[in-house]
Order: sequence, then structure tokens, then C-alpha cells
Amino acid sequence: MATDIYRDTVYIPLQDVESEHCALIVEKGLAQVEGLESYHVELNNHRVAIVPKNREAVVNSVQAIKDLGYGVSTLTKTFPVLGMTCASCASSAESMVKYEQGVLSSSVNFATGNLTVEYLPNVTDLFKIQKAVQAGGYDLLIEDESTQQDTLEAIHEAKFRKLKIKTRWAVLLSLPVVIIGMFFMDMPFANITMWLFSTPVVLWLGKDFFVNAWKQAKHRSANMDTLVALSTGIAYLFSIFNMLFAPYWHQRGLHAHVYFEAASVVIAFILLGKLLEEKAKGNTSSAIKKLMGLQPKTVMVIQSDGTEHQVPIETVNTDDIILVKPGEKIAVDGVVINGNSYVDESMLSGEPVPVLKIQHEKVFAGTINQKGSFQFKATKVGKETMLANIIKMVQDAQGSKAPVQKLVDRIAAVFVPIVIGIAILTFLLWFILGGENHLAQGVLAAVTVLVIACPCALGLATPTAIMVGVGKGAEQGILIKDAESLELAKKVKAIILDKTGTITEGRPVVTDVQWKDNDDRLQGVLISMEKQSEHPLAEAVVGYFNEDKIASISFIESITGKGVKASAGFETYYVGNRRLLEENRIEIPEELMSYAARWENQSKTVIWFANSHHVLAVIAIADRIKKTSLAAIKEMQAMGIELYMLTGDNESTARSIAAETGIHHYKAEVLPEHKADFVKELQRKGQFVAMVGDGINDSTALATADVSIAMGKGSDIAMDVAKMTIISADLTKIPQAIRLSKQTVATIKQNLFWAFIYNLIGIPLAAGILYPFNGFLLNPMIAGAAMALSSVSVVSNSLRLRWKK
Repeated sequence: MATDIYRDTVYIPLQDVESEHCALIVEKGLAQVEGLESYHVELNNHRVAIVPKNREAVVNSVQAIKDLGYGVSTLTKTFPVLGMTCASCASSAESMVKYEQGVLSSSVNFATGNLTVEYLPNVTDLFKIQKAVQAGGYDLLIEDESTQQDTLEAIHEAKFRKLKIKTRWAVLLSLPVVIIGMFFMDMPFANITMWLFSTPVVLWLGKDFFVNAWKQAKHRSANMDTLVALSTGIAYLFSIFNMLFAPYWHQRGLHAHVYFEAASVVIAFILLGKLLEEKAKGNTSSAIKKLMGLQPKTVMVIQSDGTEHQVPIETVNTDDIILVKPGEKIAVDGVVINGNSYVDESMLSGEPVPVLKIQHEKVFAGTINQKGSFQFKATKVGKETMLANIIKMVQDAQGSKAPVQKLVDRIAAVFVPIVIGIAILTFLLWFILGGENHLAQGVLAAVTVLVIACPCALGLATPTAIMVGVGKGAEQGILIKDAESLELAKKVKAIILDKTGTITEGRPVVTDVQWKDNDDRLQGVLISMEKQSEHPLAEAVVGYFNEDKIASISFIESITGKGVKASAGFETYYVGNRRLLEENRIEIPEELMSYAARWENQSKTVIWFANSHHVLAVIAIADRIKKTSLAAIKEMQAMGIELYMLTGDNESTARSIAAETGIHHYKAEVLPEHKADFVKELQRKGQFVAMVGDGINDSTALATADVSIAMGKGSDIAMDVAKMTIISADLTKIPQAIRLSKQTVATIKQNLFWAFIYNLIGIPLAAGILYPFNGFLLNPMIAGAAMALSSVSVVSNSLRLRWKK
């Protein structure tokens, strides 16, 4: 069997990779793995994206990550295999499973008849493994399994519960040590009591720090675990030495101090900090969790015989007929075939008003049906739905790096080795210049330096802000493809707007009607003629009038370039342009002529309806400006942004739209290739340009602009090219996106400032820089608390973004 089955990106879920420094270490480790075409750690998504050439590359990547001291969210399960008759059957079933994508190891014991399999729950699941076994002629007895995301959530929850238990024990066991160390040092057996309480904290509850630090050391790297293990380990061992060999110090006229409280309290504080950080980081991904929670687990499928069956969502196929009852969530994308109802699409578009869905209307997964009931045909299921694409886009954006992160990465790469160097230098300086208690003070100062240094605050500064910013955008109906566009949007000073579909609705509608003699019969004739017309404007007329008023037509003729002619009863009727009337010498009343002239001055298309003698009605059709466009344009202009409108329409139409919307700069009769040229022209003038469009003809300009924004109701190509997508096609979302960019960048700068300042001030204080002036030395316990809170403060500051308007 061929092993080269991996052709796409494989995502390996990570544990304990908490900062950019950790991410760099993982990437460095993956660089040594053969068979990887590319690899990239997505810190916010807690995963690494790899493009392997074969199965072995995936297995070796997982092993390399584990060897570095980091966890991988895998599941190991044991299930009975049915249908095996000999040992070779066991070997065959084992091979079938082993080569399933996402399986790391598999073993079948013929004696017990059981399969033990380790797999990545986000890549494969038990149903796929079962199918692989069934393909070999066997079967796997499995129980109902929840979805991948639920499984990963369960792993995360279990880890969080474990951390909470460890933190509680660390705090409880550290309290007596602190009380004795600070107030009852002279009590009998004080040192032994503190040792008894601190040992489980350091060696049991803090064991992971030492294990991971050792794994890092084996690969000649270091991370935060290295700093914690070194600091607490040195304090603990130094205290044991002082407790057991106190006479050594007494002979030299010095007191044998122990620092058990420092070692245990530092671990307690760091565990507490990790707990708070995990909780806060869980909140930063709330947008993704909300999106994932929109899809129901089961659906009601109508079978070919008309019976209804509730089935798991995983089993739904395209063309299945699905019944949606009042209040239910829509499971997959589809088209309504029967019934009607209002559907709340606010979770996808950000628009609060429910949308009426009638026959032939599209519905989307994750939206909520209101009071009606309807049936729809599934058109897109699984990963193809709009909701799935939104989730993937948001995850990819949250996993991408902002340009400012490159500087942080370079600092994080050398941060821990520099801190260890500073700690060694601190010890040496104290040892040489520290006076009579130089050794103890040197050890204490070095330990404090190791404890207070925090690479995590630096590593979390940018990604947590990006994660919250992208998530907030998704909740508002603004899809942001990558961190770079979120960071750059704040610089936009010029926005180019395509007219059709961006400023306007993108479809012709009847705006005005004036009748000379109106009655239902005449309306019926007009509707019947337009229903049979092939002209694109005819649909707008039919959509405007009540379709129930249809008249019987005995004859209809299309007159190319002019309109249509029809017979109804004993009269001939015409619908078309002015030339059609003139050729048939039809009288135009003065009153209707004035209406037509006024509408034509507003760049509206005028259609005439007449009988063989005189005009009966005049109708104005236009591509109507969206209700929200005027407010959005005023808002963007108030922000100091120059607006430019480009359109392929004639000068008159462009001038009219520009005047109505208040746009000062416009260009008419612009060809698609010239839109990109105009973008470059503005860029040459030093403008930072955003392009907003919705069609295939805008794709080149979108790709050329500094920031590209697509309207969500436009073409797929425009949305693929653009870095941002406005799902609802509402222009008011653009100033929202720019404000979000400004807020996110401001938060990143605040985070980086505090992370840098914290370390720049904290490390010299820990080293004892103030001691020669005022005798101040920082207690390692206080340093531990400060270090723990530094990461939490950065994440909390990022979370503030969620509540900003």
C-alpha cells in the first residue's frame, strides 16, 4: 500500500505552546524532521500546520513535538475488531488503519481481537477508521462518538481541571511554608516542616517544569519552563544544603538561611498565573466557539417516501430534502423548495433584521429559523458550507502573524538565553562584591532574575490582540483573512468604491411609476407583457407589481432594441423606449413627458407603456443606492478618508450617483483593467489605498490595493482575492473595520509596551540594582507573583477589545 497519501495541510493540535518563543522552538524542532514541505505554528489556534510528503513525516512531527516537552492532543482508543479469523487478518486490519490519514499508530491483538489506535481527533475520527477497517472486509465495533471539536474541547477541559487541582494544592501547601518562613522561623523543626510542605509543591506539582526543561536542554534550547526549573530548583537545592549542612555557614559566622518558601510560592504563583491565563485565553477564542456552536448536531431529513427521519448532521448529503421547524437552526446550506419563513442571519452577516425566505431563496448553515416552517434542498454540506468557510477563514486569520510580530519573534528567540546570562552575571557580581553573605545573596538575586523574567508576556502581546480583533470582526459580519490586513487597515487614507453592487444594490428596480389612466386590467396587461419579455429590465417591472393581476394576451412580438408589442382583447399595447412610440405615432401627454424628463435627468432608465393611441404610463428604473451607503460615506469622510467612485456607466449616471451620495471624486466609463491602474496612480501619490468591490471585474484592482475589501454578496473570485469580506455587503461595516484595526493596533502597542517595560524594569530590580543605594532586594515570591500577573495582564488587556465600540 502506498504511503504517500498526504497531499494537503495537516493540523496537529498543540498543548503547552503558550508563547511565540515556544512556537519558535517547535518550528526549530520540525526543521529537523524529514519529509516536511512546510510547517508553521499557529499560536492562537493552538496547532501547527504541516504539509507532509508521507505518513512517516506526520508521525515523526508529532514525536519531535513531544520530545521538545510539548503536548499533542491525540486520542488513544481500543475497540473490538469483528470478522478476523487468523493472525494475518489482524495484520491486514492493522495496516488498513495505519495508513488512514491522521492515524499515528495502530496495533491489533489477534488473541484479544482488539484494535488499539492513536490518532489526531481533528484530522480523522472513529467513523473514518471504521470505514478503513470495513474496506478490508472486517468491522469495528464503536460507540457513538462526538465531533472532533467536542473531543478537543474535552481534552482542553480535562487539562484545565487538572491545572486547577494542581494550583489549589500548590497554594494550600505553600501557605504554611510562607507563614513559618516569615513569622515562625525560630520554632522547633521549622526548616524540616517547611521542607516537608515545599517538597510536594516543587517535585510533584511542579514536576512538569523540570521534565520539560530537561527535554528542552536535550535539544539545546530553553523556554519559560527552563527559567522556572532553574530558579525553583536552585532555591530548593540551596535550602536543602543549608538545612543539612548548617555548621558550614556557622563556622564562617553566617546564618544558614533556607528559601523553601521562595521555591514553593513561585511555583504556586506561576501555576495560578497559568490557570488565569488559560481562562482568559479561552475567552479570546469565544468568537470561534460561538460560530462552531451554530450548527445543530441532528437534522430532520424527508425520505423519498415522504417519511421524516432525524439523522446526524455528518450523514447529510447534497440534494437531501431537509425540514426546518420554527425556532430550529439551519444545518447546511441550501435552497428553499417549499414553505416560507423569516430567518435570523445576524450570526453570519451582523444584520439584526430577520430575512424573508421564500421558494428559490438561499439559506445558510448556522442561521436560525423564526416562526414559519419550510423545506429546503441541501446544496453544500460539511466543509463546503458558508459557515464552515467562515470558521476556517477566522481560524486562519487568528493563526496568522502581524508584521510587528517579526520583531517580537527575534527578541523572543534570544530572550531566555539572555536572561540566563544575566542571572549568571548577577550571581558572579554578588559573589565578588556582595560582602559577608555574598553566596546566599548571589543565589537569591540570580533566582529572582530567573523568576521575574517573562517571555510569555512578550509572546502573547500580539497574537491575543489579533485573536480578539479577528473574532470581534467575525461577530460583526466582517471577515478578516489575515493579521496583516487588520494591522494595515488603520493606515487607509483613500478608499476606491466600485459603484454597482457596492454603493448601489447591483440590480435594477422600479423607482417611480406615473399612470395616465390606471386600472387593474391595464396593470395586468403590462405584467403579462413583461413576464414574456426577454429584456433584463422586464424582471424589475414584474417584481414591482402584483403578479396576481395577469391579463390574457393573444399575441406578443419582441422588437429588438425598442421593446415589445402585444394584443389583448381588441387593443394593441406597447412597452419600450421612446423610439418605439415615435415609430408607431403614439401620443405622449405633456404631463407624462415632464415626469420622464425629470427622471432622465436623474440618470434613470425610462420605460413607456402605451396602447395604439396614447401613452398609458411611464416607469422609471434605476440601480438604487443602498440605504446604508449614504451614512457610510458621510462617516468615512468624517474620518478624513478621501473617497473615489469608479464605474463603467456613462458620465451622466456617474455624476448623478456622486451628487446623491456626496462623493467628490468619480470616474465614469472605467474598464476593469483601468481600475487597477487608478489604484497604482493613487499609490504613486503616496496614498494608502483600500479598494472595495464585488465583481470579477474588480479582482485585479483588489489584488493591487494595499487593503482589499469584498462585498459578501458578490463573486467568489472577488472574495478569494480580497483580504477582508463584508458578509452583509453593508458599507457601514468599512468604518467599523477601520476602527477595529485602530483599536487592535493600539492594544498591540500597549501590550508590547507593558511587556517590554515590565522586563526592562523587573530584571534590574531583581538583580539588586537598588541595593547599593537603599538596600532594597526583591523577594523571589513577589517576583513570582509579578511574573504570573504579567501574562494575565497582557491577555486581559487584549480582552478589553471585545467591549470597545
